[in-house]
Amino acid sequence: MDHSTSIEQVAPQKNTAAAKPAALQEPRFIQYSLTFIALAFLALFIVLPLVSIFITAFQKGADVYFAAITHADALSAIKLTLIVVAIAVPLNAIFGVIAAWALTKFNFKGKNLLLTLVDLPFAVSPVIAGLVFILLFGAQGLFGDWLFANDIKIVFALPGIVLATIFVTLPFVARELIPLMQAQGTSEEEASISLGANGFKTFWYVTLPNIKWGLFYGLILCNARAIGEFGAVSVVSGHIRGMTNTMPLHIEFYTMNINSQQPLLSLHS
Repeated sequence: MDHSTSIEQVAPQKNTAAAKPAALQEPRFIQYSLTFIALAFLALFIVLPLVSIFITAFQKGADVYFAAITHADALSAIKLTLIVVAIAVPLNAIFGVIAAWALTKFNFKGKNLLLTLVDLPFAVSPVIAGLVFILLFGAQGLFGDWLFANDIKIVFALPGIVLATIFVTLPFVARELIPLMQAQGTSEEEASISLGANGFKTFWYVTLPNIKWGLFYGLILCNARAIGEFGAVSVVSGHIRGMTNTMPLHIEFYTMNINSQQPLLSLHS
């Protein structure tokens, strides 16, 4: 008798527990509507522009497309962009890991200042950042006379483009790692150190495996921004075709002149 009563008491509880998720779910109409809105937004702002780009690129045939991307100026822009990315992304990766590790694993004076400096490129317009580099390293800038006397070129050359790219992409790796490392805490690192591991081994065998996917995602964002950066690079590059034009600048030049049918001749032609 008691056994049957207990079964009857448990059975409704199971049914109620199974019914709770269904009661909390939105109606199918709302689910489908939200899904449709999300897909329509992605199609309108991501898929449609990409399709338009490919259609326009091959509008006059594949021969014209390949001739455009194998043009001397285009190859120079691609090469310069890859060089800038190869320098800026690893440096920002190293800085991002060090900054995130310091901000999340230690308490020190100036911690809030460091966090503010990490976020500074988000608050400064890329064009303004490029202008600051001009005011510092340009011919009429703060260090202009000294740089000219020592035949050192910063602006309108590769170093200026690299500096501008590093500045605008500075926060991406650090900002992906900081919340992740804050959520993980310091217990594993403390256990590693208490077992006799030094700081490097603790980082290499404990911290790095825990943050590898966040680091990977930060590198993707940093790499994408470095390739597509326009504002700051546009200011410090000087738009010298075949020399200081990156891919975004070359695309801008091509877009501005395609309607006027001006020939794409490089400075060396």
